Amino acid sequence: MNPFRRLVQRFGRPPAGVSAAAGGAEVLAWGARRDGGWLVASSVGLQAVPDGEVLPWHLVGHARWSAAEAGGSFAVTPLVEVEPGVQARGPVTRHVLVDAGELPAVVRRRVDQTVVASKRHPLPAGGGVLLVARRVPGQAAREWTVVFDDDADRDDPAAREVARARLAEAVDGEDATR
Repeated sequence: MNPFRRLVQRFGRPPAGVSAAAGGAEVLAWGARRDGGWLVASSVGLQAVPDGEVLPWHLVGHARWSAAEAGGSFAVTPLVEVEPGVQARGPVTRHVLVDAGELPAVVRRRVDQTVVASKRHPLPAGGGVLLVARRVPGQAAREWTVVFDDDADRDDPAAREVARARLAEAVDGEDATR
């Protein structure tokens, strides 16, 4: 990106459609999509404009940026709660950008800020489970969740027991340090 465009994105105002779609939330960065829309990082989450809902930062499981010339692409994996305390990875959404601006750095920083702790544990029959503590807006306490590497492991009683025990250890360990 040329220096002038970088200054405009960093210190300028977002396009009218971007501001309107943010619904009063602070627009932190935006990138022009190849299809004519925008990918917007706001104070509340990530949103494809004009057609997408806001994905809150604490529900972004993964956002992989691949740079290419002035733009690149984001592959965003949302987290979906399948039962209390258990999340699954949702379908990946790809956004091809012709101009990314500050968006990759802002997305990384925002997602990283939600993750307080992350621990991976192996499961008895192979695979693993990821325990993640995240900051959730409006909640004082951290929210611990479990994400199985393979969704099929959620139905395995032995895998569920290991995940439950590891989660209890993580939460107890956190409570002991307070």
